[in-house]
Amino acid sequence: MIPISKPMIGDEEINEVINVLKSGQIAQGPMVEKFEKKFAKYVGTKYAVATSSGTTALHLSLLAIGINKGDEVITTPFTFSATSNSILYVGAKPVFVDIDLRTYNIDPNKIEEAITDKTKAIIPVHLYGHPADMDPILEIAEEYSLYVIEDAAQAHGAIYKGSKVGTFGDAACFSFYPTKNITTGEGGMVTTNNKKLAEKIKILRNHGEVERYNQIMLGYNFRMTDVEAAIGIHQLKKLDKFNEIRIKNAKYLTEHLEKLDIITPEEVGNVKHVYHQYTIRVPKRDRWVKCFEKEGINVGIYYPRPVYKQEFYRKMGYKCKCVNAEKASKEVLSLPVHPALTENDLDKIVEVSKDCSKLI
Repeated sequence: MIPISKPMIGDEEINEVINVLKSGQIAQGPMVEKFEKKFAKYVGTKYAVATSSGTTALHLSLLAIGINKGDEVITTPFTFSATSNSILYVGAKPVFVDIDLRTYNIDPNKIEEAITDKTKAIIPVHLYGHPADMDPILEIAEEYSLYVIEDAAQAHGAIYKGSKVGTFGDAACFSFYPTKNITTGEGGMVTTNNKKLAEKIKILRNHGEVERYNQIMLGYNFRMTDVEAAIGIHQLKKLDKFNEIRIKNAKYLTEHLEKLDIITPEEVGNVKHVYHQYTIRVPKRDRWVKCFEKEGINVGIYYPRPVYKQEFYRKMGYKCKCVNAEKASKEVLSLPVHPALTENDLDKIVEVSKDCSKLI
């Protein structure tokens, strides 16, 4: 079986974890602080705050900028539900705006019509590793005095007009789940250039305490462990190499698949796409899935329905109509693109794709 994703863990990570375990400092400690500093330097921000997951990074960012009950936050419906769930966690309302089918990211041209006097923030998602179109989003945010939080959970190292994602909004949130471009097992990170925001997030992730047993606000236990940070430090050293292999694999797939009756990924604008997923659009997708799985190739559907069509959101009364998001959800299919693929793996993916195309 060729897996859809595979974490790349080496001896460096294993040995560092052993050292941490032997040290006795396995909860949040010096390794977390070291990882935060290295991640901030890599992204290009002044501050980075590690959390227990990408979801808690979003949750804490919204809390820290003051989003609360009655507020509205604009985002995309074509994403993992954690993006909009984090808005619900703070009592606010997600407002869904349709996507650009070329990038699968939120369409900036449709944002303004969704703004009301309750709108307080925008969360663009850099989906699949392709940066969202940040310039018009930031212009809209400035005009209407809105916060911007980048959901960069799938875009470690992606670049928009010369700058890495994670540097554009008031804050940005990354995930280190095992399927991501780098992993810590579980874990997340908030990047920001706002010192007060970073300090507040640090307090919020640690029970609201500024020091041991000195609580000044309601907080959470959303800390990263030193064990996870030890893995992250070495994963970060390898991130650029991992991304270059992903880009190389994606280029190979596109060169060999673009003549088929499918839609291959685009890079729109002055961006560096880091291919967290290599996502095509195909007719009669279920048949393609069966075709690949029959030949031992694991594929993914990200995502089979817009968030507002999830049962939970339907029960909440969401009756949105985002035409592009709904079209994408019926056609998208992600093929393996991760750094562990061999040349033989890539060749097999291409050949099976050609065979599947003939059968449909």
